[in-house]
Amino acid sequence: MRGRILLVVAALLALQLGSLISPAYACGCGAMVPDRGSHMAVDRETSVVGWDGRTEQIVLRFTVDGNARKAAWIMPVPSRATVELGDRAVFDELETVSAPEHRTRHYFWPRAHDWPFSGSDTDGAAAAAPPPGARAPVGVVGRERLGDFDVARLTATEPGALRSWLEANGFQLPPGLATELKPYVAQKWEYVAVRLAPEAEGAMLRGTLDPLRLRFASDRLIYPMRLSRLAKNAQSLGLFVLAPHRMEPKSSIGGDAPEVTYAGKVPADGVLAGLAGGGQTFLTALDQRFPEPGRISGDHELRAAEADTPFRRVVYKDELLMAGGVPVWLLTVGGGLAALVGAALWRVRARRRRPVVPPPPVHVPPPLA
Repeated sequence: MRGRILLVVAALLALQLGSLISPAYACGCGAMVPDRGSHMAVDRETSVVGWDGRTEQIVLRFTVDGNARKAAWIMPVPSRATVELGDRAVFDELETVSAPEHRTRHYFWPRAHDWPFSGSDTDGAAAAAPPPGARAPVGVVGRERLGDFDVARLTATEPGALRSWLEANGFQLPPGLATELKPYVAQKWEYVAVRLAPEAEGAMLRGTLDPLRLRFASDRLIYPMRLSRLAKNAQSLGLFVLAPHRMEPKSSIGGDAPEVTYAGKVPADGVLAGLAGGGQTFLTALDQRFPEPGRISGDHELRAAEADTPFRRVVYKDELLMAGGVPVWLLTVGGGLAALVGAALWRVRARRRRPVVPPPPVHVPPPLA
């Protein structure tokens, strides 16, 4: 029995160690690979895609956690890309424009958190982001240092070519990544390989990183998703699309049906409109879940919807109906009870005030003689 217990404990420790050295993948358009012996989790990825019919721009921002001091991020692109630091104002304006509408609705009868059930008549329901790689068969077409990012723009003539670049930069190619890159190589796509290494000595990659902005030519609005097939756990995608019209995915590519969380025009003088070339810009916000990432069949291709129908989520705040600081139900029930008591007292008093009518005299016949 003791031997079995030790075996189980050893197995659990092995699983824990395995989870520490396994790579973490960001849902969406890239694979995130931490350095050996460390772990890194992408808590949130926000992707903003702008398209004017000829040029596509993607602004990404990651919020990460873990103990990694460096990591690599790989993204396939259909044509030669330029990479620069993104503008944080994009996400500030995005949050403002797509914020849900807040409305208040009232209810009459008290609920569990209202007096007299909880001792409080307040409503709490509303309480609530280096050395270059091998040049054959990988070609390095550009290399820039952007803040904490070392960006290399690569071409590859065969799927395993990235392995040399990753190993030269201190990373290990995750199992299966070369296989998932084959379709991109066949279509002659290129890659953006980003080495995340904070300039501060010994700093870890934690929190919200600076956004990156990629720009490349494309006659179709495509959001690469194939690399998310490598994820082991259910994934979610939050995608903000800026284009002349409301956009929709052509298919669900193996996930749940995409849900529109916002649709509407954005201000022409804002930073969001600039991502779609200016002019009329329509923002479509999409949420999608992938319960089984292995079923992802390809990349998202988006097309114009049948109509530019606006949509905004509504968040309701439920409040107890009050009048003068007093619950209306209490006024109603109390008033009703007071009326009943008053009616009963009135009846009692009315009975007391009635004159007492003496009974009629009893006729007694005279005695017989």
